[in-house]
Amino acid sequence: MTIIGGGIVGIATAMALSKKKNIKICVLEAEEQLAAHQTMNNSGVIHSGLYYKPGSLKARNCVEGRQKLYEFCRKHDIAHEQCGKVVVATRTEEIPALDELERKGHANGLIGLKRLSRAQIKEYEPHITGIGGLLVPETGIVDYVQVTNKFAELVLNAGHEIKLHTSFVGLKQSKESLIIETTKGEIQSKNLINCAGLQSDRIARACGIEPGLRIIPFRGEYYELKPEKHHLINNLVYPVPDPAFPFLGVHFTRMIHGGVEAGPNAVLAFKREGYKKFSFSLKDSSEIFGYRGFLLLAAKFIKMGMGEFYRSFSKAAFVKALQQLLPEIESKDIVPGGTGVRAQALEKNGNLVDDFRIVQNERMIHVLNAPSPAATASISIGEKIAVMAEEQFALI
Repeated sequence: MTIIGGGIVGIATAMALSKKKNIKICVLEAEEQLAAHQTMNNSGVIHSGLYYKPGSLKARNCVEGRQKLYEFCRKHDIAHEQCGKVVVATRTEEIPALDELERKGHANGLIGLKRLSRAQIKEYEPHITGIGGLLVPETGIVDYVQVTNKFAELVLNAGHEIKLHTSFVGLKQSKESLIIETTKGEIQSKNLINCAGLQSDRIARACGIEPGLRIIPFRGEYYELKPEKHHLINNLVYPVPDPAFPFLGVHFTRMIHGGVEAGPNAVLAFKREGYKKFSFSLKDSSEIFGYRGFLLLAAKFIKMGMGEFYRSFSKAAFVKALQQLLPEIESKDIVPGGTGVRAQALEKNGNLVDDFRIVQNERMIHVLNAPSPAATASISIGEKIAVMAEEQFALI
């Protein structure tokens, strides 16, 4: 069994499969370390399951995976905290969306949800201003790289293999096996699981699978509050998200190793691993602008997209967005932080793929869309993929 991708979903899948005695697992990771992309560069939030359509794969796996993640962290002494968060409405027109979030939260089985008045928001976050809010106690924070490395330790201890700095090149198939071509030679394998994140659609096509979507990279840029301003945020504070867009808006996140992040925005990246403002790949950009689905999406959200680009280059605009939640924050209070790139799957009709998307055939499973809350849900997703593999590949 070969798994492509050493992010948290790929390693969680390997961990789930490593409990079976009749298979040998090899994980291929292109980078020199595990969790180098989406896993490393997210905000470290353990999501509750508040935002997702009841009954969806996101909702079910997030709620189940969140509890399993807390249990895993306790068992293995991984630093984490169930600190809770407050979602804040700052405008009257956001109240219906806040109502809908509350409905989804209850439908998804969240415990302890509490509607907050203007005054009650101040009890939890004294410096935050809003007209209404929602307390979400089951949200937490963790270091997902540390979690991934513990998953990997368990995989290795079970006798399996993880190959770093080993990229997928191509695939040849025979009646007996798959020949996986890599930058370090060929690997013969009975089955393949693609958990390659930003490259997942390309790998699917190289394996003869038409995914029906394309990965479009969106860069998220963060600022950090200066230490003397950490007191302004107690835990996590989020705005009410735009239901038409898959991003949650700029928010404040206390981090498990200290400090407070502010962000991210969401700008189109011109390179799949484009972490810098001027990162550019001709191949990646040509694929984006030559894709009908992206052109349809751009036409629909051009105003919002231009606003995100403006905020990317204007600290003042970024601060203005933050001031909607935290009016007293000033430009001098924040410094540039990290960046991340989200692998957003987009269909040919211009629709953003909202749920997890997994495609399988006789010998392969391709995880084509696993954005947030995939890190939170990773244990649950890994277990579900392991069950798929057991059934699809006739593992005994």
